[in-house]
Amino acid sequence: MTATLQQKPRASAPDRTILLVLFFIVTSAFLLVSHNGDLLGQMGPVGTALKNPIVEALMVSLFLANILFAYLWKAAPWARALVGVGSLLFVLPAAGREDTSLLDLSIQIMIFAALALGLNIVVGLAGLLDLGYVAFFAVGAYTWGIVGSPRFAEILKYFGENPGGTNAGTLAIGLVLTAVTAASMLYISRLTARTAPTAATTWSFRLASVGVVAGVILTVRALLVLLAPQADGLANGLNAGFFWLFLALSIFAAAAVGVLIGLPVLKLKGDYLAIITLGLGEVIRVLANNLDLYSAGSQGITPIKSASVPWFDAAAGALGFAPDQYYLLFLYALVLVMIGLILTVNVRLDRSRIGRAWIAIRDDEVAAQAMGVPLMQTKLIAFATGASFAGVMGMIFAAKQQFISPESFVLNQSIAILSMVILGGMGSFPGVILGAAVVTLLNLRILPGLGEATANISWIPQQANPGQLQRLIFGAILVAMMLLRPEGLLPNRRRQLELHHDDNQEDESAQGNAGALGTATGDVYSAGYAPAKEDDKAGGSR
Repeated sequence: MTATLQQKPRASAPDRTILLVLFFIVTSAFLLVSHNGDLLGQMGPVGTALKNPIVEALMVSLFLANILFAYLWKAAPWARALVGVGSLLFVLPAAGREDTSLLDLSIQIMIFAALALGLNIVVGLAGLLDLGYVAFFAVGAYTWGIVGSPRFAEILKYFGENPGGTNAGTLAIGLVLTAVTAASMLYISRLTARTAPTAATTWSFRLASVGVVAGVILTVRALLVLLAPQADGLANGLNAGFFWLFLALSIFAAAAVGVLIGLPVLKLKGDYLAIITLGLGEVIRVLANNLDLYSAGSQGITPIKSASVPWFDAAAGALGFAPDQYYLLFLYALVLVMIGLILTVNVRLDRSRIGRAWIAIRDDEVAAQAMGVPLMQTKLIAFATGASFAGVMGMIFAAKQQFISPESFVLNQSIAILSMVILGGMGSFPGVILGAAVVTLLNLRILPGLGEATANISWIPQQANPGQLQRLIFGAILVAMMLLRPEGLLPNRRRQLELHHDDNQEDESAQGNAGALGTATGDVYSAGYAPAKEDDKAGGSR
């Protein structure tokens, strides 16, 4: 008797479209109501329930799930576009107008999503375990934080009082040295790409890199001395219009630091690379803590300017936003654009020859090198690309917070970003964005809300209050996730097959004589391939 297995019918595309739109409408309504303080005050007990931190965190999580469903479900294209555009461009800003913390949370999620996308290139694609990634984030933040704040005037005053022998000639020497050594590095790099590197080319490249650093230092010092007479006019830092220039400079600064860090360490791999990148990340933090003249040490830098866009401010005012919300709405729009650009760059790189080279290095360095992949150059490109994403997000983070200090760039931040990549799925771009959203919501909304909601419950001991055990709960979630779904929430197909390779193997032992393994005699062979007797032809031929 043969049993017929019947599969549960799946929802059709029209049904999924209707369900997606309905879910979007319902969760949008709940989000807008739960963040409108005046309306909640008129709703009595229902409003009190919606103010509960756990309920509020649940509403935010369900609303953000709209974007996930729009990506996963095979609904009509217009419905998916409606949900994505409506959620990001209309509903979230409207709710953020009533509750600024929601707008701040959205920016924070997108900043960490961009950081996770950058680290995904280094770890997920190239297979280089980097535990000091937050160092590049710090470089971008301090690049703008120093010049976009009153700290810049303090630096100019110091160099005006201590110029030494620096003058216009020093500036010329610095510019020439930087240009010559940078051109030399480019020439040596192209030369070694065609032929095998020798000891002479290796040491020449290292010497040229030292020359670039020296040239940049001389150039910057000369500029500071020459600008010193303008210190009083720059008491609040550079004009906010320079924000756009430094947005580009933060990318190049972080990429340059990524190359300089990568040059001496990328010959290592595995655990050794992880330890040395961890140490270099701590070096950047300690430097920020001790270079008081530039970073103000542990006191931090404040206030830091954001870009001033008059037409955008006028549009925000017309939409009902308060003047103190203009900069947040602007940064929200800017981060949204940057996420789109970073995601586009990631997808194009993944499908390019460089992306395939990264994957080859991750799978087997020896085989990749044997196939002609230049290991050092390819790894440096991965480091520099990931660092550039972190640099631009660091600058936006500094403008959003209006304050930075070394405590913002501790080791735990690097570990948190790495956990976003692993939790979402290494090598998967939608996965790491989802991982960033989940981890950020857990750390900033769900776990703090759970602790706040249970703080006054008498039967829960203070030592067992979830507010005191946030790190324990978060750690338990990560452990459970790695045990139950090690490939991540939205895994890359290649990564999923690697982790479940044994599960995908078919058992064909019944077709051969594998039973001979348990007896003293008999030949072991696979049916149709190996001969049963010595005189038989291979492959099952007659």
